[in-house]
Parts: sequence; structure tokens; C-alpha cells
Amino acid sequence: MDRISAIRNIEDAIRSFEDGERDLSETERRVASILRTYATEFDGDGDVFRAVGDPPADGTVVVAPSKPAARERVRERASIRSGADDDRIAQDGDCSFEIERV
Repeated sequence: MDRISAIRNIEDAIRSFEDGERDLSETERRVASILRTYATEFDGDGDVFRAVGDPPADGTVVVAPSKPAARERVRERASIRSGADDDRIAQDGDCSFEIERV
């Protein structure tokens, strides 16, 4: 999906909400789905991952080719220095988080 298609689909979702055809919850899901599709196609070969754990990482969603790459992107977005980590948990001081595929 290219940017113009994504924007048009989001506009359609908003229009459906404004016309009373969808409620806010349905509209949010549809817009999130459109954005996720756009992001995964934009970034190429990648999956959607979410960080679960301590702030500021918790809830950060990224597109990456692997869990290790996702962990690094979450660190960058949340401004977390690299710390000791295994395949599941990244830790830096008071911040620890796991990466899950969405």
C-alpha cells in the first residue's frame, strides 16, 4: 500500500465514523490496521513488534526484520542505552522489556 492509498483508506474510515456507520472503537481498529499495513510494506521485509515492560519502552511498536532488530529499534525510540540482554529481555538500569510479535 502506498502513502496515497493509506491516506484515502484512513479518510474513508473517518468518513464512516462521521456518517455513523462505525463507532470510535471500530474506526480506531481500522485506522491502526491501515497504518500497520502501510508500515510493514513501507519498511519492506519486516514484522510488527511491541515492547512490553517498563516505561519508557512499554507499548512502543516498531517494524523490524527480527526480534533483536526490534529490540534495538525500541531502545532507539525510547532513548534507552544498550544493556545486558538475552534473546528475550533487554535491561538498562530500571528499564526492562520483552519483545512480542503483534
